[in-house]
Amino acid sequence: MRTASEPLKARRIYLLLKDKIASGELADGERLPGEFALAEEHNVSRVTIRQALDLLAGEDLIQKKSGLGTFVHRPASKVRTVLADVSNVFAHLIEMGRTTDVRLLSFDYITPSDQIREALRLAPDERSQRSVRVRLVDGVPFSYLIANVPERIGRNYSREDLARMPLLELIERSGLTSASARQEISAVLSSPDVAEALDIDVGMPLVALRRTVYGKDGQPMEHLQALYRPDRYTLQMNLERTGDEGHRHWSPTAEVYRRERPRRRPPVRKVGKS
Repeated sequence: MRTASEPLKARRIYLLLKDKIASGELADGERLPGEFALAEEHNVSRVTIRQALDLLAGEDLIQKKSGLGTFVHRPASKVRTVLADVSNVFAHLIEMGRTTDVRLLSFDYITPSDQIREALRLAPDERSQRSVRVRLVDGVPFSYLIANVPERIGRNYSREDLARMPLLELIERSGLTSASARQEISAVLSSPDVAEALDIDVGMPLVALRRTVYGKDGQPMEHLQALYRPDRYTLQMNLERTGDEGHRHWSPTAEVYRRERPRRRPPVRKVGKS
């Protein structure tokens, strides 16, 4: 008799195997243990194992070969993974804005929540300019961004501007200069709206980043809530050993972003008629 927990067990095993495939623990072309062995390993029925394998097969992560067994299949991805340098926030933000595409979902002036009001230090009667964007790389969405800026700053750019330029550049174009930021990184499960925008399943784990950017005067300029697909976004930090002998510790070092210059084409030689 099928119990109500069987689908949950099957999904748990599916996620476990999927993670092993994604991490490389299960290599491309590697033969999986048989259904009986997997059932014993996870203390479930063979029916549950079949359900988990069917989910993997549905995503083309395994291939069943008659008489040979089930093998890991990791098709080469044509989509780049965005690599973010956590220790160099501003350079990374601007460079990412230049090298990825954006889809602007909304652009409004709102009465912010208490949390946003506190983060931006807004007066009770002040509004914020709120935008929701999705960033894409190679046509595939990887981030869902909710940004709030004080209305007095947001009035310096238009919806059309935000659809084609990085937000931080627009803010600084108005005469302000970003000087510091505070950010927190955690993990959340995707809601239906976010899942639809990022083309993922509801409940998929996401990297969650919350950042407040401050100007030279110490006043908040922007509050960002960003959600990233972990299969398309990697956080990186470069470290070096610093300090005196006996008090040495790891300190972050900022990576220098360099934009590639377009290559010059060689001059075309004109060939005279013979």
